[in-house]
Amino acid sequence: MRAVQYREVGAPPRVVDVAVPEPGPGQILLRVTAAGVCHSDLEVMSWPADSFPYALPLTLGHEGAGEVVALGSGVTRVSEGDSVLVYGPWGCGVCRVCSTGRENYCPHAAELGILPPGLGSPGALAEYVLVDSERHVVPIGDLDPVTTVPLTDAGLTPYHAIKRAQPRLYAGSTTVVIGVGGLGHVAIQLLRAMSATTVVALDVREQSRELALQLGAHHALPSDEGAVSAIRELSGGAGASAVFDFVGAQPTVDLSANVVGMDAAITLVGIGGGALPVSFGSPPFGSVVGTTYWGARAELMELVELARQDAVRVHVERYGLEQAPEVYDRMRAGRIHGRAVIVP
Repeated sequence: MRAVQYREVGAPPRVVDVAVPEPGPGQILLRVTAAGVCHSDLEVMSWPADSFPYALPLTLGHEGAGEVVALGSGVTRVSEGDSVLVYGPWGCGVCRVCSTGRENYCPHAAELGILPPGLGSPGALAEYVLVDSERHVVPIGDLDPVTTVPLTDAGLTPYHAIKRAQPRLYAGSTTVVIGVGGLGHVAIQLLRAMSATTVVALDVREQSRELALQLGAHHALPSDEGAVSAIRELSGGAGASAVFDFVGAQPTVDLSANVVGMDAAITLVGIGGGALPVSFGSPPFGSVVGTTYWGARAELMELVELARQDAVRVHVERYGLEQAPEVYDRMRAGRIHGRAVIVP
């Protein structure tokens, strides 16, 4: 089969021929129908050789959808022909955290060598992908896998972050979304579907600000020094009750701290390397600063239902498998709007 692999530290990914995997006990083989491409892959491919944590070559792709084509022994909850999404943050499955479906926070995964597809285990940027357990697939029925596959990360990550901050998303509050990219443009739709907060989108790109307004943002502003005073004015001087930073670079992290009011929530989702000092009174009193990682299995199921209700639509650009290296170049140059999806 054809697969997109990162084969050498510092070198671009390549499309190569590899063997089709066979499912062992408890495993599921999917014929990939769609695979999302994420900025996290660029981060992985920027790591130096002396600290690179995964074995190479690595088949990329941690957003996957596919049709079940083969089952290992003991699999009973899915059948051949089912159309499913792959839940990516695999955990041990038996600890207290995993028992609640929050495998994204499993404390034992690393020590047990359990790695997500595309982030240590062979991923979905291939014609076939092997899933380790039936609990890690979510049926989608007749939903289009191309537009649905980004929900596994670009949807699940902001959904999880928004649910954690939901008590602050009350009517009359102001919520700021920084970065209207693959995750941020989904966050805008989720905020409108899940709350009555006023949504303010910030982005340096005019095209992204236009997309934000099309998706339901009440306001879309340049992410610059003028954003602080603008948000203060829009919030009646109170500042934002919640900020979701999907960039995470130092300028956006600093901006997050400057636009919030008291008793607010700042969630750093982007992996741009920024840091936010926290001390008495800074950020404002009562503020909660946190990070998140992916989301829970039940939350992915909820997202599928939201998609079925047409409450969230991911803006996608479709590409063939052989175009994947080019897609990463386009992403690096900021030329992908929404989510790039590979269709083998």
